Amino acid sequence: MGVAAGSAAVYRTMDALGMLGPGAAHATTLDLPPGSGRGGRIVILGAGISGLAAAWEMSMAGWHCTVLEASGRPGGRSLTVRGGDVLTERGMRQDVCFDREEHLYANLGPARIPYHHRTVLGYCKAFGIDLEVFTNDNRAAFFHNRERFGGRPIAARRVLTDMRGYVAELLAKAVDQGALDAELTADDKERVRAMLKSFGGLDDNSGYAGSNRAGYRGTEIHAGMAAGEVGEKLDFGELLSADFWNYKLHFSHFLNQNPTLFQPVGGMDAIVRAFAERVGDLVRYDCIVEQIRRKDNGARIVYRGPDSAERTVEADYVICTIPAPVLKDIPNDFSPETRSALESLDFVEAVKVAFQAKRRFWEEDAAIYGGISWTDNDITQVWYPSNGYHRPKGVLVGAYIWSREPGRRYTAMPAPERLKAALGEGEALHPGYAGEMDCGISRAWLNVPFQKGGWPRRNPDAAAVLRRSDGPFHFAGDQVTALPGWQEGALLAAHAAAQSINRQFTGR
Repeated sequence: MGVAAGSAAVYRTMDALGMLGPGAAHATTLDLPPGSGRGGRIVILGAGISGLAAAWEMSMAGWHCTVLEASGRPGGRSLTVRGGDVLTERGMRQDVCFDREEHLYANLGPARIPYHHRTVLGYCKAFGIDLEVFTNDNRAAFFHNRERFGGRPIAARRVLTDMRGYVAELLAKAVDQGALDAELTADDKERVRAMLKSFGGLDDNSGYAGSNRAGYRGTEIHAGMAAGEVGEKLDFGELLSADFWNYKLHFSHFLNQNPTLFQPVGGMDAIVRAFAERVGDLVRYDCIVEQIRRKDNGARIVYRGPDSAERTVEADYVICTIPAPVLKDIPNDFSPETRSALESLDFVEAVKVAFQAKRRFWEEDAAIYGGISWTDNDITQVWYPSNGYHRPKGVLVGAYIWSREPGRRYTAMPAPERLKAALGEGEALHPGYAGEMDCGISRAWLNVPFQKGGWPRRNPDAAAVLRRSDGPFHFAGDQVTALPGWQEGALLAAHAAAQSINRQFTGR
């Protein structure tokens, strides 16, 4: 077969016969046979990451592709802003005020790529997109709870070290008191004691008295020229009463938050630009879809162009990447099951606020280089930039909100009020915070036309319905996957839709 049809055919045949093992489902590239789509016409609705990838892969296979994008730019929810850009949401205009330097930008959509998101990383490699490490977890950053520790922010190294020490002490006491005799042999008990002593920094009596892992007393974190005095341990009751342990303490243990994470050098939109450069002539911007209809064995799309004139395009198949909150309101010929699935998808009220700082006070004052601070204020997180270290200025994310009620509160605010509120809430983490900032920008995704939300809340039943084709209609975007909110999900969905269409077309 290799001699007759080439290695690609061998790969596809081995895959079909189950000879490639479990990793085949996670292939980083899509391999449509060259020319397999010749004579076929497809319309792709939306020029986000999923739509752009589908256009690229299918055009390479010979398909005649037309991409209709409602806005004036590619990328969808992947949005990087720089000085001179303009943002609008529901009639609200924001001018991005950052200085025009290459490191002064904000990723207001996706901002990190986990190491195991091989499809995204595969495209970055194929397209020559330079990457740098995104620091997700930083022990110098802060945990803050308004009701605990006097409302003071606590360095993450202290919270993590002391919680670990207290838990190790409790388990060591349980072992010493014979509570685990049924589960452990005598040799295992000794090994567990030794492990807990090392794991939690316990003393010879299996007690936790604090650890230099949390730092030292005084203004310096490390010991310095002479042996330092270990800092006082945090109160266990206060730690338990704070919300840190709920999920914040083990945030980096979630699979998609595991290090190493990456970001494209210069902004996440490097991926968008790379796709757009390759398929730019296929995309029609400012084209708003008004009807999605069946016609014979194919489909007919009615849309309004940038001149407000109504137009029609027909195709054998359609890939819909339009977010469900928008798509469900477009008159269509979808099946009742598809319509019900679209109606059931609830999108997150995601909000980001970014500030340009006059100086990198987080580095200079607190030795924070990248990473995330947590607070129980509405802003939820503050992200410190993982680039531009020691430059005079920097852009930090002063709020990243995804919980329902905080998201709704910030979404309802005019842009100036959002900035004022985020500055006020950030004061608890960094005294004098507001005075450190030049200016800011915000994005409430619920307010953004043609988006109406950040990403879908997990809904496996609806996603499963949308993964099945509905006649000529196929669905893509992260909303049809188990990876909502991630570019990897959007790309995998594009690949799945393209493969499904190609199989139908070649099997006619």
